[in-house]
Amino acid sequence: MKPQIKKGKKPDNPHSLYFEAIIQLRPATDEIMRFIHNRLKERPAVFISRVEETKHGVDLYLSSQKYAQTIGRGLKKAFDGEMKLSRTLHTQDKMSGKRVYRITVLFRLKPKEEPEEED
Repeated sequence: MKPQIKKGKKPDNPHSLYFEAIIQLRPATDEIMRFIHNRLKERPAVFISRVEETKHGVDLYLSSQKYAQTIGRGLKKAFDGEMKLSRTLHTQDKMSGKRVYRITVLFRLKPKEEPEEED
């Protein structure tokens, strides 16, 4: 199940590609995708600008850093997995001189342990 992508008004709108955070799901199960989709329904101002399928999962590009962190914490509580947070310097504000970062939230499901067979 792919999450619904809300684009800008025009397909060539440069703001439709805007993102502040990346949520990396390793692996991306249908249950996790439904969880994220339901969370995004609660916040209409937050949108997914791009979805990239990778070899081991999915990368979701979100328009809000804070909400990406909230979703990451919710994933950690709802599913058995680990969350890692990192940031990358994106640019520096010309007026204030403050550094502007983009964050990456990695959520990795713990592999299910198979019962050991006794010989």
